[in-house]
Amino acid sequence: MPGGRRIAAVTDAHFDVAAGECLALIGESGCGKSVLASALLGLLPANAQAAGVARIGDLDLLAADERTLARAVRGRLIGLIPQSPAAHLTPVRTARSHLEETVSALTEVRGRAAVRSAAETAAERAAFPAGHLDRFPHELSGGMAQRAATALALVGDAPLLLADEPTTGLDRDLVEHTVDELRRHVDTGRRALLVITHDLAAAERIADRVAVMYAGRLVEVTDADSFFGAAGPRHPYSRGLLRALPDRAFSPIPGTPPELGDLPAGCAFAPRCERATDACTAPPQPADGVACHHPYVPEDLRA
Repeated sequence: MPGGRRIAAVTDAHFDVAAGECLALIGESGCGKSVLASALLGLLPANAQAAGVARIGDLDLLAADERTLARAVRGRLIGLIPQSPAAHLTPVRTARSHLEETVSALTEVRGRAAVRSAAETAAERAAFPAGHLDRFPHELSGGMAQRAATALALVGDAPLLLADEPTTGLDRDLVEHTVDELRRHVDTGRRALLVITHDLAAAERIADRVAVMYAGRLVEVTDADSFFGAAGPRHPYSRGLLRALPDRAFSPIPGTPPELGDLPAGCAFAPRCERATDACTAPPQPADGVACHHPYVPEDLRA
């Protein structure tokens, strides 16, 4: 950053996601979720640095050069479903044109008729209506643009789908349809799905596991059934997210998230946490999937 200042946007993010599984990455805006996704795809800005290991198969994504990322990763190993997909489509080209170009780039299909047929098949896989293929992005509804983005992400048969806020701007019926469609492609057992979302209702509908991020760190990784069930999550921040939902306590988390360039010493959530003590001035070490000095335990949950 200017003046030589460094900001740790994401730190110590340890997680995995397997074929046939959906991991939902949740947290407040600015916590680092989309930065993490950009790192996996090699799309960080030029002034960013990434360290560590991010493996898909035998390939370390963080060590891969741009040529490898462009020719072997994007679209082929990781299919991206971007936030606000209509804004990512070229406005002067139809959905069919986008699909045909992607088929030509990511598959061995050749010949005009064969490419056209493959594009139509890709659209069908994502429940994108054939009658909309010759429409331009501005002629598509939010739901149709989302299906077009999903169709594009599926063309290369990537083993990992990365959906960044796939339900943004959709009404509840379309949200449920979108997550059900994404889940359908995971249930074949051939793909893994990493969903980045603010929508906890969508996460509950689609996820097998939940990873909660706060101020650039994962504070809890747990099974979705436990997270959304009677016991609930163990980290105070995770429980605060659930309590803020209208169909639960509708109680906001006090305070505001810290700036990543001015994080407090120790636990970043401590200034907002009702369970904080002097121990929280030291960074918590993850244990049993939760990074907290005072996590909720079964006795607390029963009480």
